[in-house]
Amino acid sequence: MSLSIRGIRIPDSKMAREATELVRDTESDLLFHHSSRVYYWAALAGQQRGLKVDHELLYIGCMFHDMGLTHEHCSCDKRFEVDGANAAREFMHQHGVSSQDIEKVWTAIALHTTPGIPQFMDPVIALVTAGVEMDVLGINYHGYEDDVRHAVVGAHPRTPAFKEDIIQAFYDGIKDKPQTTFGNVKADVIADKEPGFIKGNFCSVIRNSRWQG
Repeated sequence: MSLSIRGIRIPDSKMAREATELVRDTESDLLFHHSSRVYYWAALAGQQRGLKVDHELLYIGCMFHDMGLTHEHCSCDKRFEVDGANAAREFMHQHGVSSQDIEKVWTAIALHTTPGIPQFMDPVIALVTAGVEMDVLGINYHGYEDDVRHAVVGAHPRTPAFKEDIIQAFYDGIKDKPQTTFGNVKADVIADKEPGFIKGNFCSVIRNSRWQG
């Protein structure tokens, strides 16, 4: 039985169980436990904010948000967020989820590394980002009481060097398609691992366009 904390537990539907199995079998332990923690942080953030959210959809969004980093779901030409969103879309389609709900989850995953926008959107979208920001960046860390943090991490442990491990996992998932990091936070990951990497520059794109003047 999954951890229950403040009334939050992993949904026990057939789709949720199959999502757990798929992600467990596809992702590394690091990413699986990270994604599981993200769900708890996200659902608890929903409580804090007084948001009504479909926890099954939220769970799918959290569990699939890093699937685009895996070999099985990595494209050669799309942002990893889009790859993960596409994997979730296919999975949910197989389970008969409505198009409207599929698009909520797709958008939640696609935007989870784009700060400043998701919090103004549907709760599923807003909370996936909130969960990721808590687990990776420590945003709102003190908004979760010590016993809550300890319980979640006890059930889904962080590695001793999680900060560096997750940066490495990001790099491993995107290093072969650096062009997809233009204008997003993952360009910082490649620059960290490859000192000679030159980020795309938005102003240069404007100046080098075919337009005159």
